[in-house]
Amino acid sequence: MSNRERLEKLKDDWKRERVIPLLKRFPERKKEFKTSFDGPVEILYTPKETEDYEEKIGFPGQYPFTRGVQPTMYRGRLWTMRQYAGFGTAEESNQRYRYLLSQGQTGLSVAFDLPTQIGYDSDDPMSEGEVGRVGVAIDSLEDMETLFEGIPLERVSTSMTINSTAAILLAMYIAVGEKQGVDPSKLTGTIQNDILKEYIARGTYIFPPDSSMRLITDIFEYCSKNLPDFNTISISGYHIREAGANSVQEIAFTLADGIAYVQAAIDAGLDPNVFGKRLSFFFNSHNGFLEEIAKFRAARRLWARIMKERFGVTDEKAMMLRFHTQTGGSTLTAQQPMNNIVRVAFQALAAVLGGTQSLHTNSFDEALGLPTEDSVTIALRTQQIIASETGVADTVDPLGGAYFIEELTDRMEELAMDYIQKIDDLGGMVEAVRNGFVQKEILDSAYKYQVSIENKEQIIVGVNEFVSEDKEVKDILRLDPAIENRQKKKIEMLRTRRDNGKVESLLDDLREAARGSDNLMPFILKAVKAYATLGEIANALRDVFGEYTEAVIL
Repeated sequence: MSNRERLEKLKDDWKRERVIPLLKRFPERKKEFKTSFDGPVEILYTPKETEDYEEKIGFPGQYPFTRGVQPTMYRGRLWTMRQYAGFGTAEESNQRYRYLLSQGQTGLSVAFDLPTQIGYDSDDPMSEGEVGRVGVAIDSLEDMETLFEGIPLERVSTSMTINSTAAILLAMYIAVGEKQGVDPSKLTGTIQNDILKEYIARGTYIFPPDSSMRLITDIFEYCSKNLPDFNTISISGYHIREAGANSVQEIAFTLADGIAYVQAAIDAGLDPNVFGKRLSFFFNSHNGFLEEIAKFRAARRLWARIMKERFGVTDEKAMMLRFHTQTGGSTLTAQQPMNNIVRVAFQALAAVLGGTQSLHTNSFDEALGLPTEDSVTIALRTQQIIASETGVADTVDPLGGAYFIEELTDRMEELAMDYIQKIDDLGGMVEAVRNGFVQKEILDSAYKYQVSIENKEQIIVGVNEFVSEDKEVKDILRLDPAIENRQKKKIEMLRTRRDNGKVESLLDDLREAARGSDNLMPFILKAVKAYATLGEIANALRDVFGEYTEAVIL
């Protein structure tokens, strides 16, 4: 009898002699314990054979990176504390960024308003009522200069959550850096630039998928030559999870998006050993504490195998899954909002135990409105307490080898790979999005989760259990309704000062380049530097590419 068989027999004996008699007297509190992806959670997990330790788990900083992408992880350097912020005008957001930096934040993360995300200027009729509401309004290079005034871009890493207009905002960032005297090669940060998840989960797309993929690969190529230290994409599972996906779907659909981007770049003649080093990922940290830790480990191992085995990558740095994490916005409740401080702390701890490279912690009042200065300070302090007081950053992968964690890691990797195979069979991620497969899987998962809350199978404290009468939260950030008019006047004044003939000529050049096969980044950068507005540049591309209309999913 092998050691494994002997252990299984001992476990069966334990269940028969100890567990079953006790359950007859004291039944378990649930009929069934399960994960977010409906996998059963056993009463106890025991060791597996360790012959495949090197292949499946290994050591930090080496393939397959299950235990982390760096050998020393947080013993050498803590994760980047990157609080996501942006609202109103560039002036107001600049004040918030400078405040956060003064409080110990180590990287910036820019939230843009909806018109900026979908390529409309603040004075466009489509923008009415949305200017500065869910992020900062950026209409031109002038706004971008104000946004980063007094912030040295050669020393601060910046993440920008922008997708369909990513090329335009990146061009503005490059131009601001140059005005500060910073060579583009010295700029560091990340641009989200993940359009596939927009078709899947968020909806802030503009152009059809093929044209959008062209813009992404143009950014890859341009940055590989000019911004070698800038992460050219943040392949985002965060919004997929927020739309209702479970943890396995979050891994599978995110990595399937990554496969599509890598293949598109290879088809464009780029080397995955080069651009693969500048890929980054963005994950959600949800409520299932141990499940989330296993999710990060499974995703890291699966991506390493995909890059090595599917794409033939030989440089280990191009196999690493480096990722940013944000705590789960959809888990925040308007009821008893102070409970969100506790939720966020556990979600942030899961991200750290899972080996994240940077982290945003949500503010407790975000289910009610934009975060106040006090609430965002508590969110930042949550990260600082985890880093400085808990001791979890003192050793690498502290939960590695925990029986349940390793079992979950294996199971989630296997189930995620099954999804990726289904997507391959459908013709790849772009085709799976076009025919609605991914969207329907997420909708089904979201429906099951909501039903579980309504049936009290899933307890949400303060919502469907432990309910109490809420006290009104008075300190809510309210935006000045005059913001929209101020932005409109700024654009009007800009158009009277700039060389409009030059702007029109450069926009014509961009349209002509879009009709051909030239890399579009140099043309966009020239238009940005001449103070063409974001909407004007996006409209020039609309003239050539058209706009995408989503298919109806039944």
